[in-house]
Amino acid sequence: MTDRFVRRKVLLLEGKRLVVTGVLTDDSIAFQAARIAQDQGAEVVLTGFGRAMRLTERTAKRLPITPDVLELDINEPSHMDAVVADLEKRWGAVDGAVHAIAYAPEDALGGNFLNTPADSAATAFLTSAFSFKTLAAGLRPLMAKAGGGSLVALDFDNTQAWPLYDWMGVAKAALQAVTRYLARDLGADNIRANAVSAGPLGTVAAKSIPHFQLFEREWAVRAPLGWDVTDATPVGEMVALLLSDWTRMTSGEVVHVDGGFHAIAAGSEPS
Repeated sequence: MTDRFVRRKVLLLEGKRLVVTGVLTDDSIAFQAARIAQDQGAEVVLTGFGRAMRLTERTAKRLPITPDVLELDINEPSHMDAVVADLEKRWGAVDGAVHAIAYAPEDALGGNFLNTPADSAATAFLTSAFSFKTLAAGLRPLMAKAGGGSLVALDFDNTQAWPLYDWMGVAKAALQAVTRYLARDLGADNIRANAVSAGPLGTVAAKSIPHFQLFEREWAVRAPLGWDVTDATPVGEMVALLLSDWTRMTSGEVVHVDGGFHAIAAGSEPS
Protein backbone atom coordinates (compact mmCIF):
# COMPACT_ATOMS: atom_id res chain seq x y z
CA MET A 1 0.00 0.00 0.00
CA THR A 2 1.41 3.39 -0.97
CA ASP A 3 1.59 6.36 1.39
CA ARG A 4 -1.17 7.96 -0.65
CA PHE A 5 -3.67 5.51 0.84
CA VAL A 6 -2.42 5.57 4.44
CA ARG A 7 -4.83 7.49 6.64
CA ARG A 8 -3.52 9.23 9.71
CA LYS A 9 -5.24 8.19 12.92
CA VAL A 10 -7.33 11.07 14.26
CA LEU A 11 -7.26 11.35 18.03
CA LEU A 12 -10.44 12.04 19.99
CA LEU A 13 -9.16 15.26 21.60
CA GLU A 14 -6.56 16.35 19.10
CA GLY A 15 -5.81 20.07 19.44
CA LYS A 16 -8.04 20.54 22.50
CA ARG A 17 -6.84 22.84 25.29
CA LEU A 18 -8.12 21.53 28.60
CA VAL A 19 -8.03 22.49 32.27
CA VAL A 20 -8.16 19.64 34.78
CA THR A 21 -8.71 20.41 38.45
CA GLY A 22 -8.44 18.09 41.42
CA VAL A 23 -5.42 15.94 40.54
CA LEU A 24 -3.81 14.81 43.79
CA THR A 25 -2.63 11.25 43.26
CA ASP A 26 -2.38 8.94 40.27
CA ASP A 27 -5.29 6.80 41.48
CA SER A 28 -7.75 9.68 41.09
CA ILE A 29 -10.37 10.10 38.39
CA ALA A 30 -8.93 13.52 37.54
CA PHE A 31 -5.49 11.99 36.91
CA GLN A 32 -6.93 9.33 34.62
CA ALA A 33 -8.96 11.97 32.78
CA ALA A 34 -5.80 14.04 32.26
CA ARG A 35 -3.78 11.01 31.15
CA ILE A 36 -6.39 9.85 28.65
CA ALA A 37 -6.87 13.40 27.38
CA GLN A 38 -3.14 13.65 26.67
CA ASP A 39 -3.13 10.23 25.02
CA GLN A 40 -5.96 11.47 22.79
CA GLY A 41 -4.05 14.56 21.67
CA ALA A 42 -5.10 17.28 24.13
CA GLU A 43 -2.87 19.87 25.74
CA VAL A 44 -3.55 19.91 29.47
CA VAL A 45 -3.01 22.27 32.38
CA LEU A 46 -3.66 21.15 35.96
CA THR A 47 -4.66 23.21 38.99
CA GLY A 48 -3.85 22.81 42.67
CA PHE A 49 -3.48 24.98 45.73
CA GLY A 50 -2.21 25.26 49.27
CA ARG A 51 -0.34 22.40 50.88
CA ALA A 52 -1.62 20.00 48.21
CA MET A 53 0.08 22.00 45.43
CA ARG A 54 3.33 20.07 45.79
CA LEU A 55 1.45 16.78 45.68
CA THR A 56 -0.23 17.84 42.44
CA GLU A 57 3.12 18.90 40.97
CA ARG A 58 4.68 15.53 41.87
CA THR A 59 1.75 13.60 40.43
CA ALA A 60 1.84 15.71 37.26
CA LYS A 61 5.25 14.21 36.49
CA ARG A 62 3.62 10.78 36.16
CA LEU A 63 1.53 11.89 33.20
CA PRO A 64 2.78 11.13 29.67
CA ILE A 65 3.66 14.82 29.26
CA THR A 66 4.31 16.82 32.44
CA PRO A 67 1.80 19.69 32.42
CA ASP A 68 2.04 23.02 34.19
CA VAL A 69 0.16 23.35 37.48
CA LEU A 70 -1.63 26.63 38.16
CA GLU A 71 -2.68 27.70 41.64
CA LEU A 72 -6.45 27.72 42.10
CA ASP A 73 -8.37 27.91 45.34
CA ILE A 74 -11.81 27.83 43.75
CA ASN A 75 -13.30 29.84 46.62
CA GLU A 76 -10.79 32.68 46.17
CA PRO A 77 -11.91 35.02 43.34
CA SER A 78 -8.40 36.40 42.75
CA HIS A 79 -7.16 32.86 42.03
CA MET A 80 -9.79 32.33 39.35
CA ASP A 81 -8.91 35.67 37.79
CA ALA A 82 -5.20 34.76 37.75
CA VAL A 83 -5.87 31.37 36.14
CA VAL A 84 -8.00 32.95 33.42
CA ALA A 85 -5.30 35.54 32.74
CA ASP A 86 -2.64 32.83 32.47
CA LEU A 87 -4.75 30.70 30.14
CA GLU A 88 -5.56 33.66 27.91
CA LYS A 89 -1.87 34.48 27.58
CA ARG A 90 -0.91 30.82 27.16
CA TRP A 91 -3.57 29.63 24.70
CA GLY A 92 -5.89 32.51 23.89
CA ALA A 93 -8.88 30.19 24.30
CA VAL A 94 -9.94 27.06 26.20
CA ASP A 95 -11.86 24.08 24.84
CA GLY A 96 -12.89 22.36 28.04
CA ALA A 97 -12.43 21.75 31.73
CA VAL A 98 -12.86 19.01 34.31
CA HIS A 99 -14.33 19.95 37.68
CA ALA A 100 -12.98 17.50 40.26
CA ILE A 101 -13.36 19.66 43.35
CA ALA A 102 -15.19 18.56 46.51
CA TYR A 103 -14.85 19.06 50.23
CA ALA A 104 -17.01 18.71 53.33
CA PRO A 105 -15.88 19.36 56.91
CA GLU A 106 -15.61 16.34 59.16
CA ASP A 107 -18.73 17.29 61.11
CA ALA A 108 -20.77 17.23 57.88
CA LEU A 109 -20.10 13.51 57.32
CA GLY A 110 -20.27 10.22 59.16
CA GLY A 111 -23.87 10.12 60.34
CA ASN A 112 -23.87 13.60 61.82
CA PHE A 113 -26.51 14.97 59.44
CA LEU A 114 -28.95 16.29 62.05
CA ASN A 115 -26.19 17.91 64.10
CA THR A 116 -24.16 19.51 61.32
CA PRO A 117 -23.84 23.28 61.81
CA ALA A 118 -24.98 25.55 58.99
CA ASP A 119 -21.46 26.82 58.33
CA SER A 120 -20.19 23.30 57.63
CA ALA A 121 -23.10 22.51 55.31
CA ALA A 122 -22.52 25.81 53.51
CA THR A 123 -18.82 24.98 53.09
CA ALA A 124 -19.71 21.62 51.52
CA PHE A 125 -22.11 23.33 49.09
CA LEU A 126 -19.78 26.20 48.21
CA THR A 127 -16.75 24.02 47.53
CA SER A 128 -18.45 20.99 45.98
CA ALA A 129 -21.35 22.47 43.95
CA PHE A 130 -21.24 26.25 43.62
CA SER A 131 -17.61 25.92 42.56
CA PHE A 132 -18.71 24.34 39.26
CA LYS A 133 -20.50 27.60 38.47
CA THR A 134 -17.38 29.54 39.56
CA LEU A 135 -15.17 27.52 37.20
CA ALA A 136 -17.69 27.75 34.35
CA ALA A 137 -18.24 31.50 34.69
CA GLY A 138 -14.50 32.15 34.87
CA LEU A 139 -13.68 30.09 31.78
CA ARG A 140 -16.74 31.14 29.79
CA PRO A 141 -15.06 34.00 27.84
CA LEU A 142 -12.12 31.79 26.85
CA MET A 143 -14.42 28.96 25.80
CA ALA A 144 -16.55 31.37 23.81
CA LYS A 145 -13.37 32.42 21.97
CA ALA A 146 -12.85 28.76 21.09
CA GLY A 147 -16.32 28.64 19.58
CA GLY A 148 -17.66 26.63 22.49
CA GLY A 149 -16.53 23.63 24.46
CA SER A 150 -17.29 21.18 27.22
CA LEU A 151 -17.41 21.30 31.02
CA VAL A 152 -17.46 18.00 32.91
CA ALA A 153 -18.04 17.62 36.66
CA LEU A 154 -17.27 14.50 38.67
CA ASP A 155 -20.28 13.36 40.62
CA PHE A 156 -21.52 10.64 42.98
CA ASP A 157 -25.21 10.12 42.37
CA ASN A 158 -27.37 11.24 45.29
CA THR A 159 -30.89 10.83 44.02
CA GLN A 160 -31.16 8.59 47.09
CA ALA A 161 -29.81 9.12 50.60
CA TRP A 162 -26.62 7.21 51.46
CA PRO A 163 -25.42 6.17 54.89
CA LEU A 164 -22.71 8.43 56.32
CA TYR A 165 -22.39 10.67 53.21
CA ASP A 166 -24.69 13.27 54.74
CA TRP A 167 -24.09 16.88 53.61
CA MET A 168 -21.65 15.84 50.92
CA GLY A 169 -24.56 13.93 49.45
CA VAL A 170 -26.66 17.08 49.55
CA ALA A 171 -23.82 18.97 47.87
CA LYS A 172 -23.53 16.33 45.13
CA ALA A 173 -27.27 16.52 44.50
CA ALA A 174 -26.82 20.28 44.18
CA LEU A 175 -23.93 19.70 41.77
CA GLN A 176 -26.28 17.85 39.44
CA ALA A 177 -28.71 20.78 39.57
CA VAL A 178 -25.88 23.24 38.91
CA THR A 179 -24.94 21.13 35.87
CA ARG A 180 -28.44 21.49 34.43
CA TYR A 181 -28.56 25.25 34.99
CA LEU A 182 -25.12 25.69 33.43
CA ALA A 183 -26.35 23.73 30.41
CA ARG A 184 -29.27 26.15 30.18
CA ASP A 185 -27.26 29.35 30.49
CA LEU A 186 -24.16 28.41 28.50
CA GLY A 187 -25.81 26.74 25.54
CA ALA A 188 -26.00 30.02 23.63
CA ASP A 189 -22.18 30.06 23.68
CA ASN A 190 -22.09 26.45 22.42
CA ILE A 191 -20.72 25.38 25.82
CA ARG A 192 -21.90 22.03 27.13
CA ALA A 193 -22.12 21.08 30.81
CA ASN A 194 -22.38 17.47 31.95
CA ALA A 195 -21.58 15.36 34.99
CA VAL A 196 -20.15 11.87 35.31
CA SER A 197 -21.51 9.87 38.22
CA ALA A 198 -18.84 7.38 39.13
CA GLY A 199 -19.00 4.29 41.25
CA PRO A 200 -16.94 4.33 44.46
CA LEU A 201 -13.18 4.45 44.00
CA GLY A 202 -10.46 4.13 46.62
CA THR A 203 -9.07 7.62 46.11
CA VAL A 204 -7.78 10.18 48.59
CA ALA A 205 -11.23 11.80 48.58
CA ALA A 206 -12.93 8.48 49.34
CA LYS A 207 -10.69 7.92 52.35
CA SER A 208 -12.27 10.97 53.97
CA ILE A 209 -15.67 9.21 53.96
CA PRO A 210 -16.18 7.18 57.14
CA HIS A 211 -16.63 3.43 56.54
CA PHE A 212 -16.03 3.71 52.80
CA GLN A 213 -16.05 -0.10 52.63
CA LEU A 214 -19.84 -0.02 52.96
CA PHE A 215 -20.06 1.46 49.45
CA GLU A 216 -17.64 -1.12 48.09
CA ARG A 217 -19.74 -3.93 49.57
CA GLU A 218 -22.97 -2.62 48.04
CA TRP A 219 -21.41 -2.39 44.58
CA ALA A 220 -20.19 -5.97 44.87
CA VAL A 221 -23.77 -7.28 45.08
CA ARG A 222 -25.66 -4.81 42.88
CA ALA A 223 -23.50 -3.77 39.93
CA PRO A 224 -24.37 -6.16 37.06
CA LEU A 225 -21.11 -5.43 35.25
CA GLY A 226 -19.08 -5.65 38.43
CA TRP A 227 -16.96 -2.82 39.77
CA ASP A 228 -13.26 -2.38 40.54
CA VAL A 229 -12.71 0.27 43.22
CA THR A 230 -9.03 0.46 42.24
CA ASP A 231 -9.56 1.34 38.56
CA ALA A 232 -10.62 4.88 37.63
CA THR A 233 -9.85 4.34 33.94
CA PRO A 234 -13.46 3.71 32.76
CA VAL A 235 -14.55 6.96 34.38
CA GLY A 236 -11.65 8.86 32.83
CA GLU A 237 -12.59 7.47 29.43
CA MET A 238 -16.15 8.77 29.76
CA VAL A 239 -14.84 12.18 30.82
CA ALA A 240 -12.65 12.25 27.71
CA LEU A 241 -15.61 11.31 25.53
CA LEU A 242 -17.72 14.14 26.98
CA LEU A 243 -14.88 16.59 26.38
CA SER A 244 -14.77 15.57 22.73
CA ASP A 245 -16.77 16.74 19.73
CA TRP A 246 -18.42 13.31 19.60
CA THR A 247 -20.84 14.56 22.27
CA ARG A 248 -21.44 17.99 20.75
CA MET A 249 -25.22 17.70 21.23
CA THR A 250 -25.14 16.37 24.80
CA SER A 251 -25.61 18.80 27.67
CA GLY A 252 -27.24 18.80 31.09
CA GLU A 253 -26.71 15.06 31.44
CA VAL A 254 -25.56 12.97 34.39
CA VAL A 255 -23.80 9.97 32.83
CA HIS A 256 -23.36 6.97 35.13
CA VAL A 257 -20.15 5.00 35.03
CA ASP A 258 -20.84 2.63 37.89
CA GLY A 259 -21.07 -0.87 36.46
CA GLY A 260 -24.83 -0.44 36.05
CA PHE A 261 -25.40 -0.12 39.81
CA HIS A 262 -27.79 2.84 39.52
CA ALA A 263 -30.26 0.84 37.39
CA ILE A 264 -30.62 -2.14 39.73
CA ALA A 265 -32.98 -2.07 42.72
CA ALA A 266 -31.46 -5.02 44.54
CA GLY A 267 -28.66 -7.46 44.02
CA SER A 268 -27.65 -10.90 45.18
CA GLU A 269 -24.58 -12.14 46.96
CA PRO A 270 -21.80 -13.12 44.54
CA SER A 271 -21.72 -16.87 43.86
